[in-house]
Amino acid sequence: MQKVVGSNPIARSILPGAQPRRLSPRFRFRGQRSSNGGRWTMLSALALALHALSAVVWVGGMAFAYLFVRPALGALEGPQRQTLWRGTFARFFPVVWGTVGLLLLTGYYMVFGTYGGFANVGVHVHIMHLLGLVMMAIFAHVFFAPWRRFAKAVDAGDRETAAQNIETIRKLVALNLTLGVIVVVVASGGRFWG
Repeated sequence: MQKVVGSNPIARSILPGAQPRRLSPRFRFRGQRSSNGGRWTMLSALALALHALSAVVWVGGMAFAYLFVRPALGALEGPQRQTLWRGTFARFFPVVWGTVGLLLLTGYYMVFGTYGGFANVGVHVHIMHLLGLVMMAIFAHVFFAPWRRFAKAVDAGDRETAAQNIETIRKLVALNLTLGVIVVVVASGGRFWG
């Protein structure tokens, strides 16, 4: 039997004479360095997956509400629409708070734990970070101002105040959805920028 470089006994027995293959940087784990100097671990991979899933839930939820639920509600009378939106947002907004927390936690873990700080990440991460913080501020405003006024107005039967506040929420969700789509484009394609 030929002498084989490598420590994997299965590879030595199945492929005599085979040289061990190095994985490309995107497939490295166990503390190996990626091509841009970051140290990727299984925890980094988990953080990235949770980060992406959180963004999908938040941006996808806004897209579903704005592009599909809103037009379909045109068939309902004003009070019915407002009651439906009240129930929808009452369920969606706590989930958004959870995604915001996960986005912050996983994002900062990857920046500081994997890459060693903002000085070691690409411009696309800076853009994603800035737009993400703007989106979070917009959501916080929606939650603490027009959403609370809307919910109180619907509960009290004040349809005019509810209509004014749902319109404000609609505009801010449209803005946040636009920013969210930009963030997705930057996050998914930014690493390939020159």
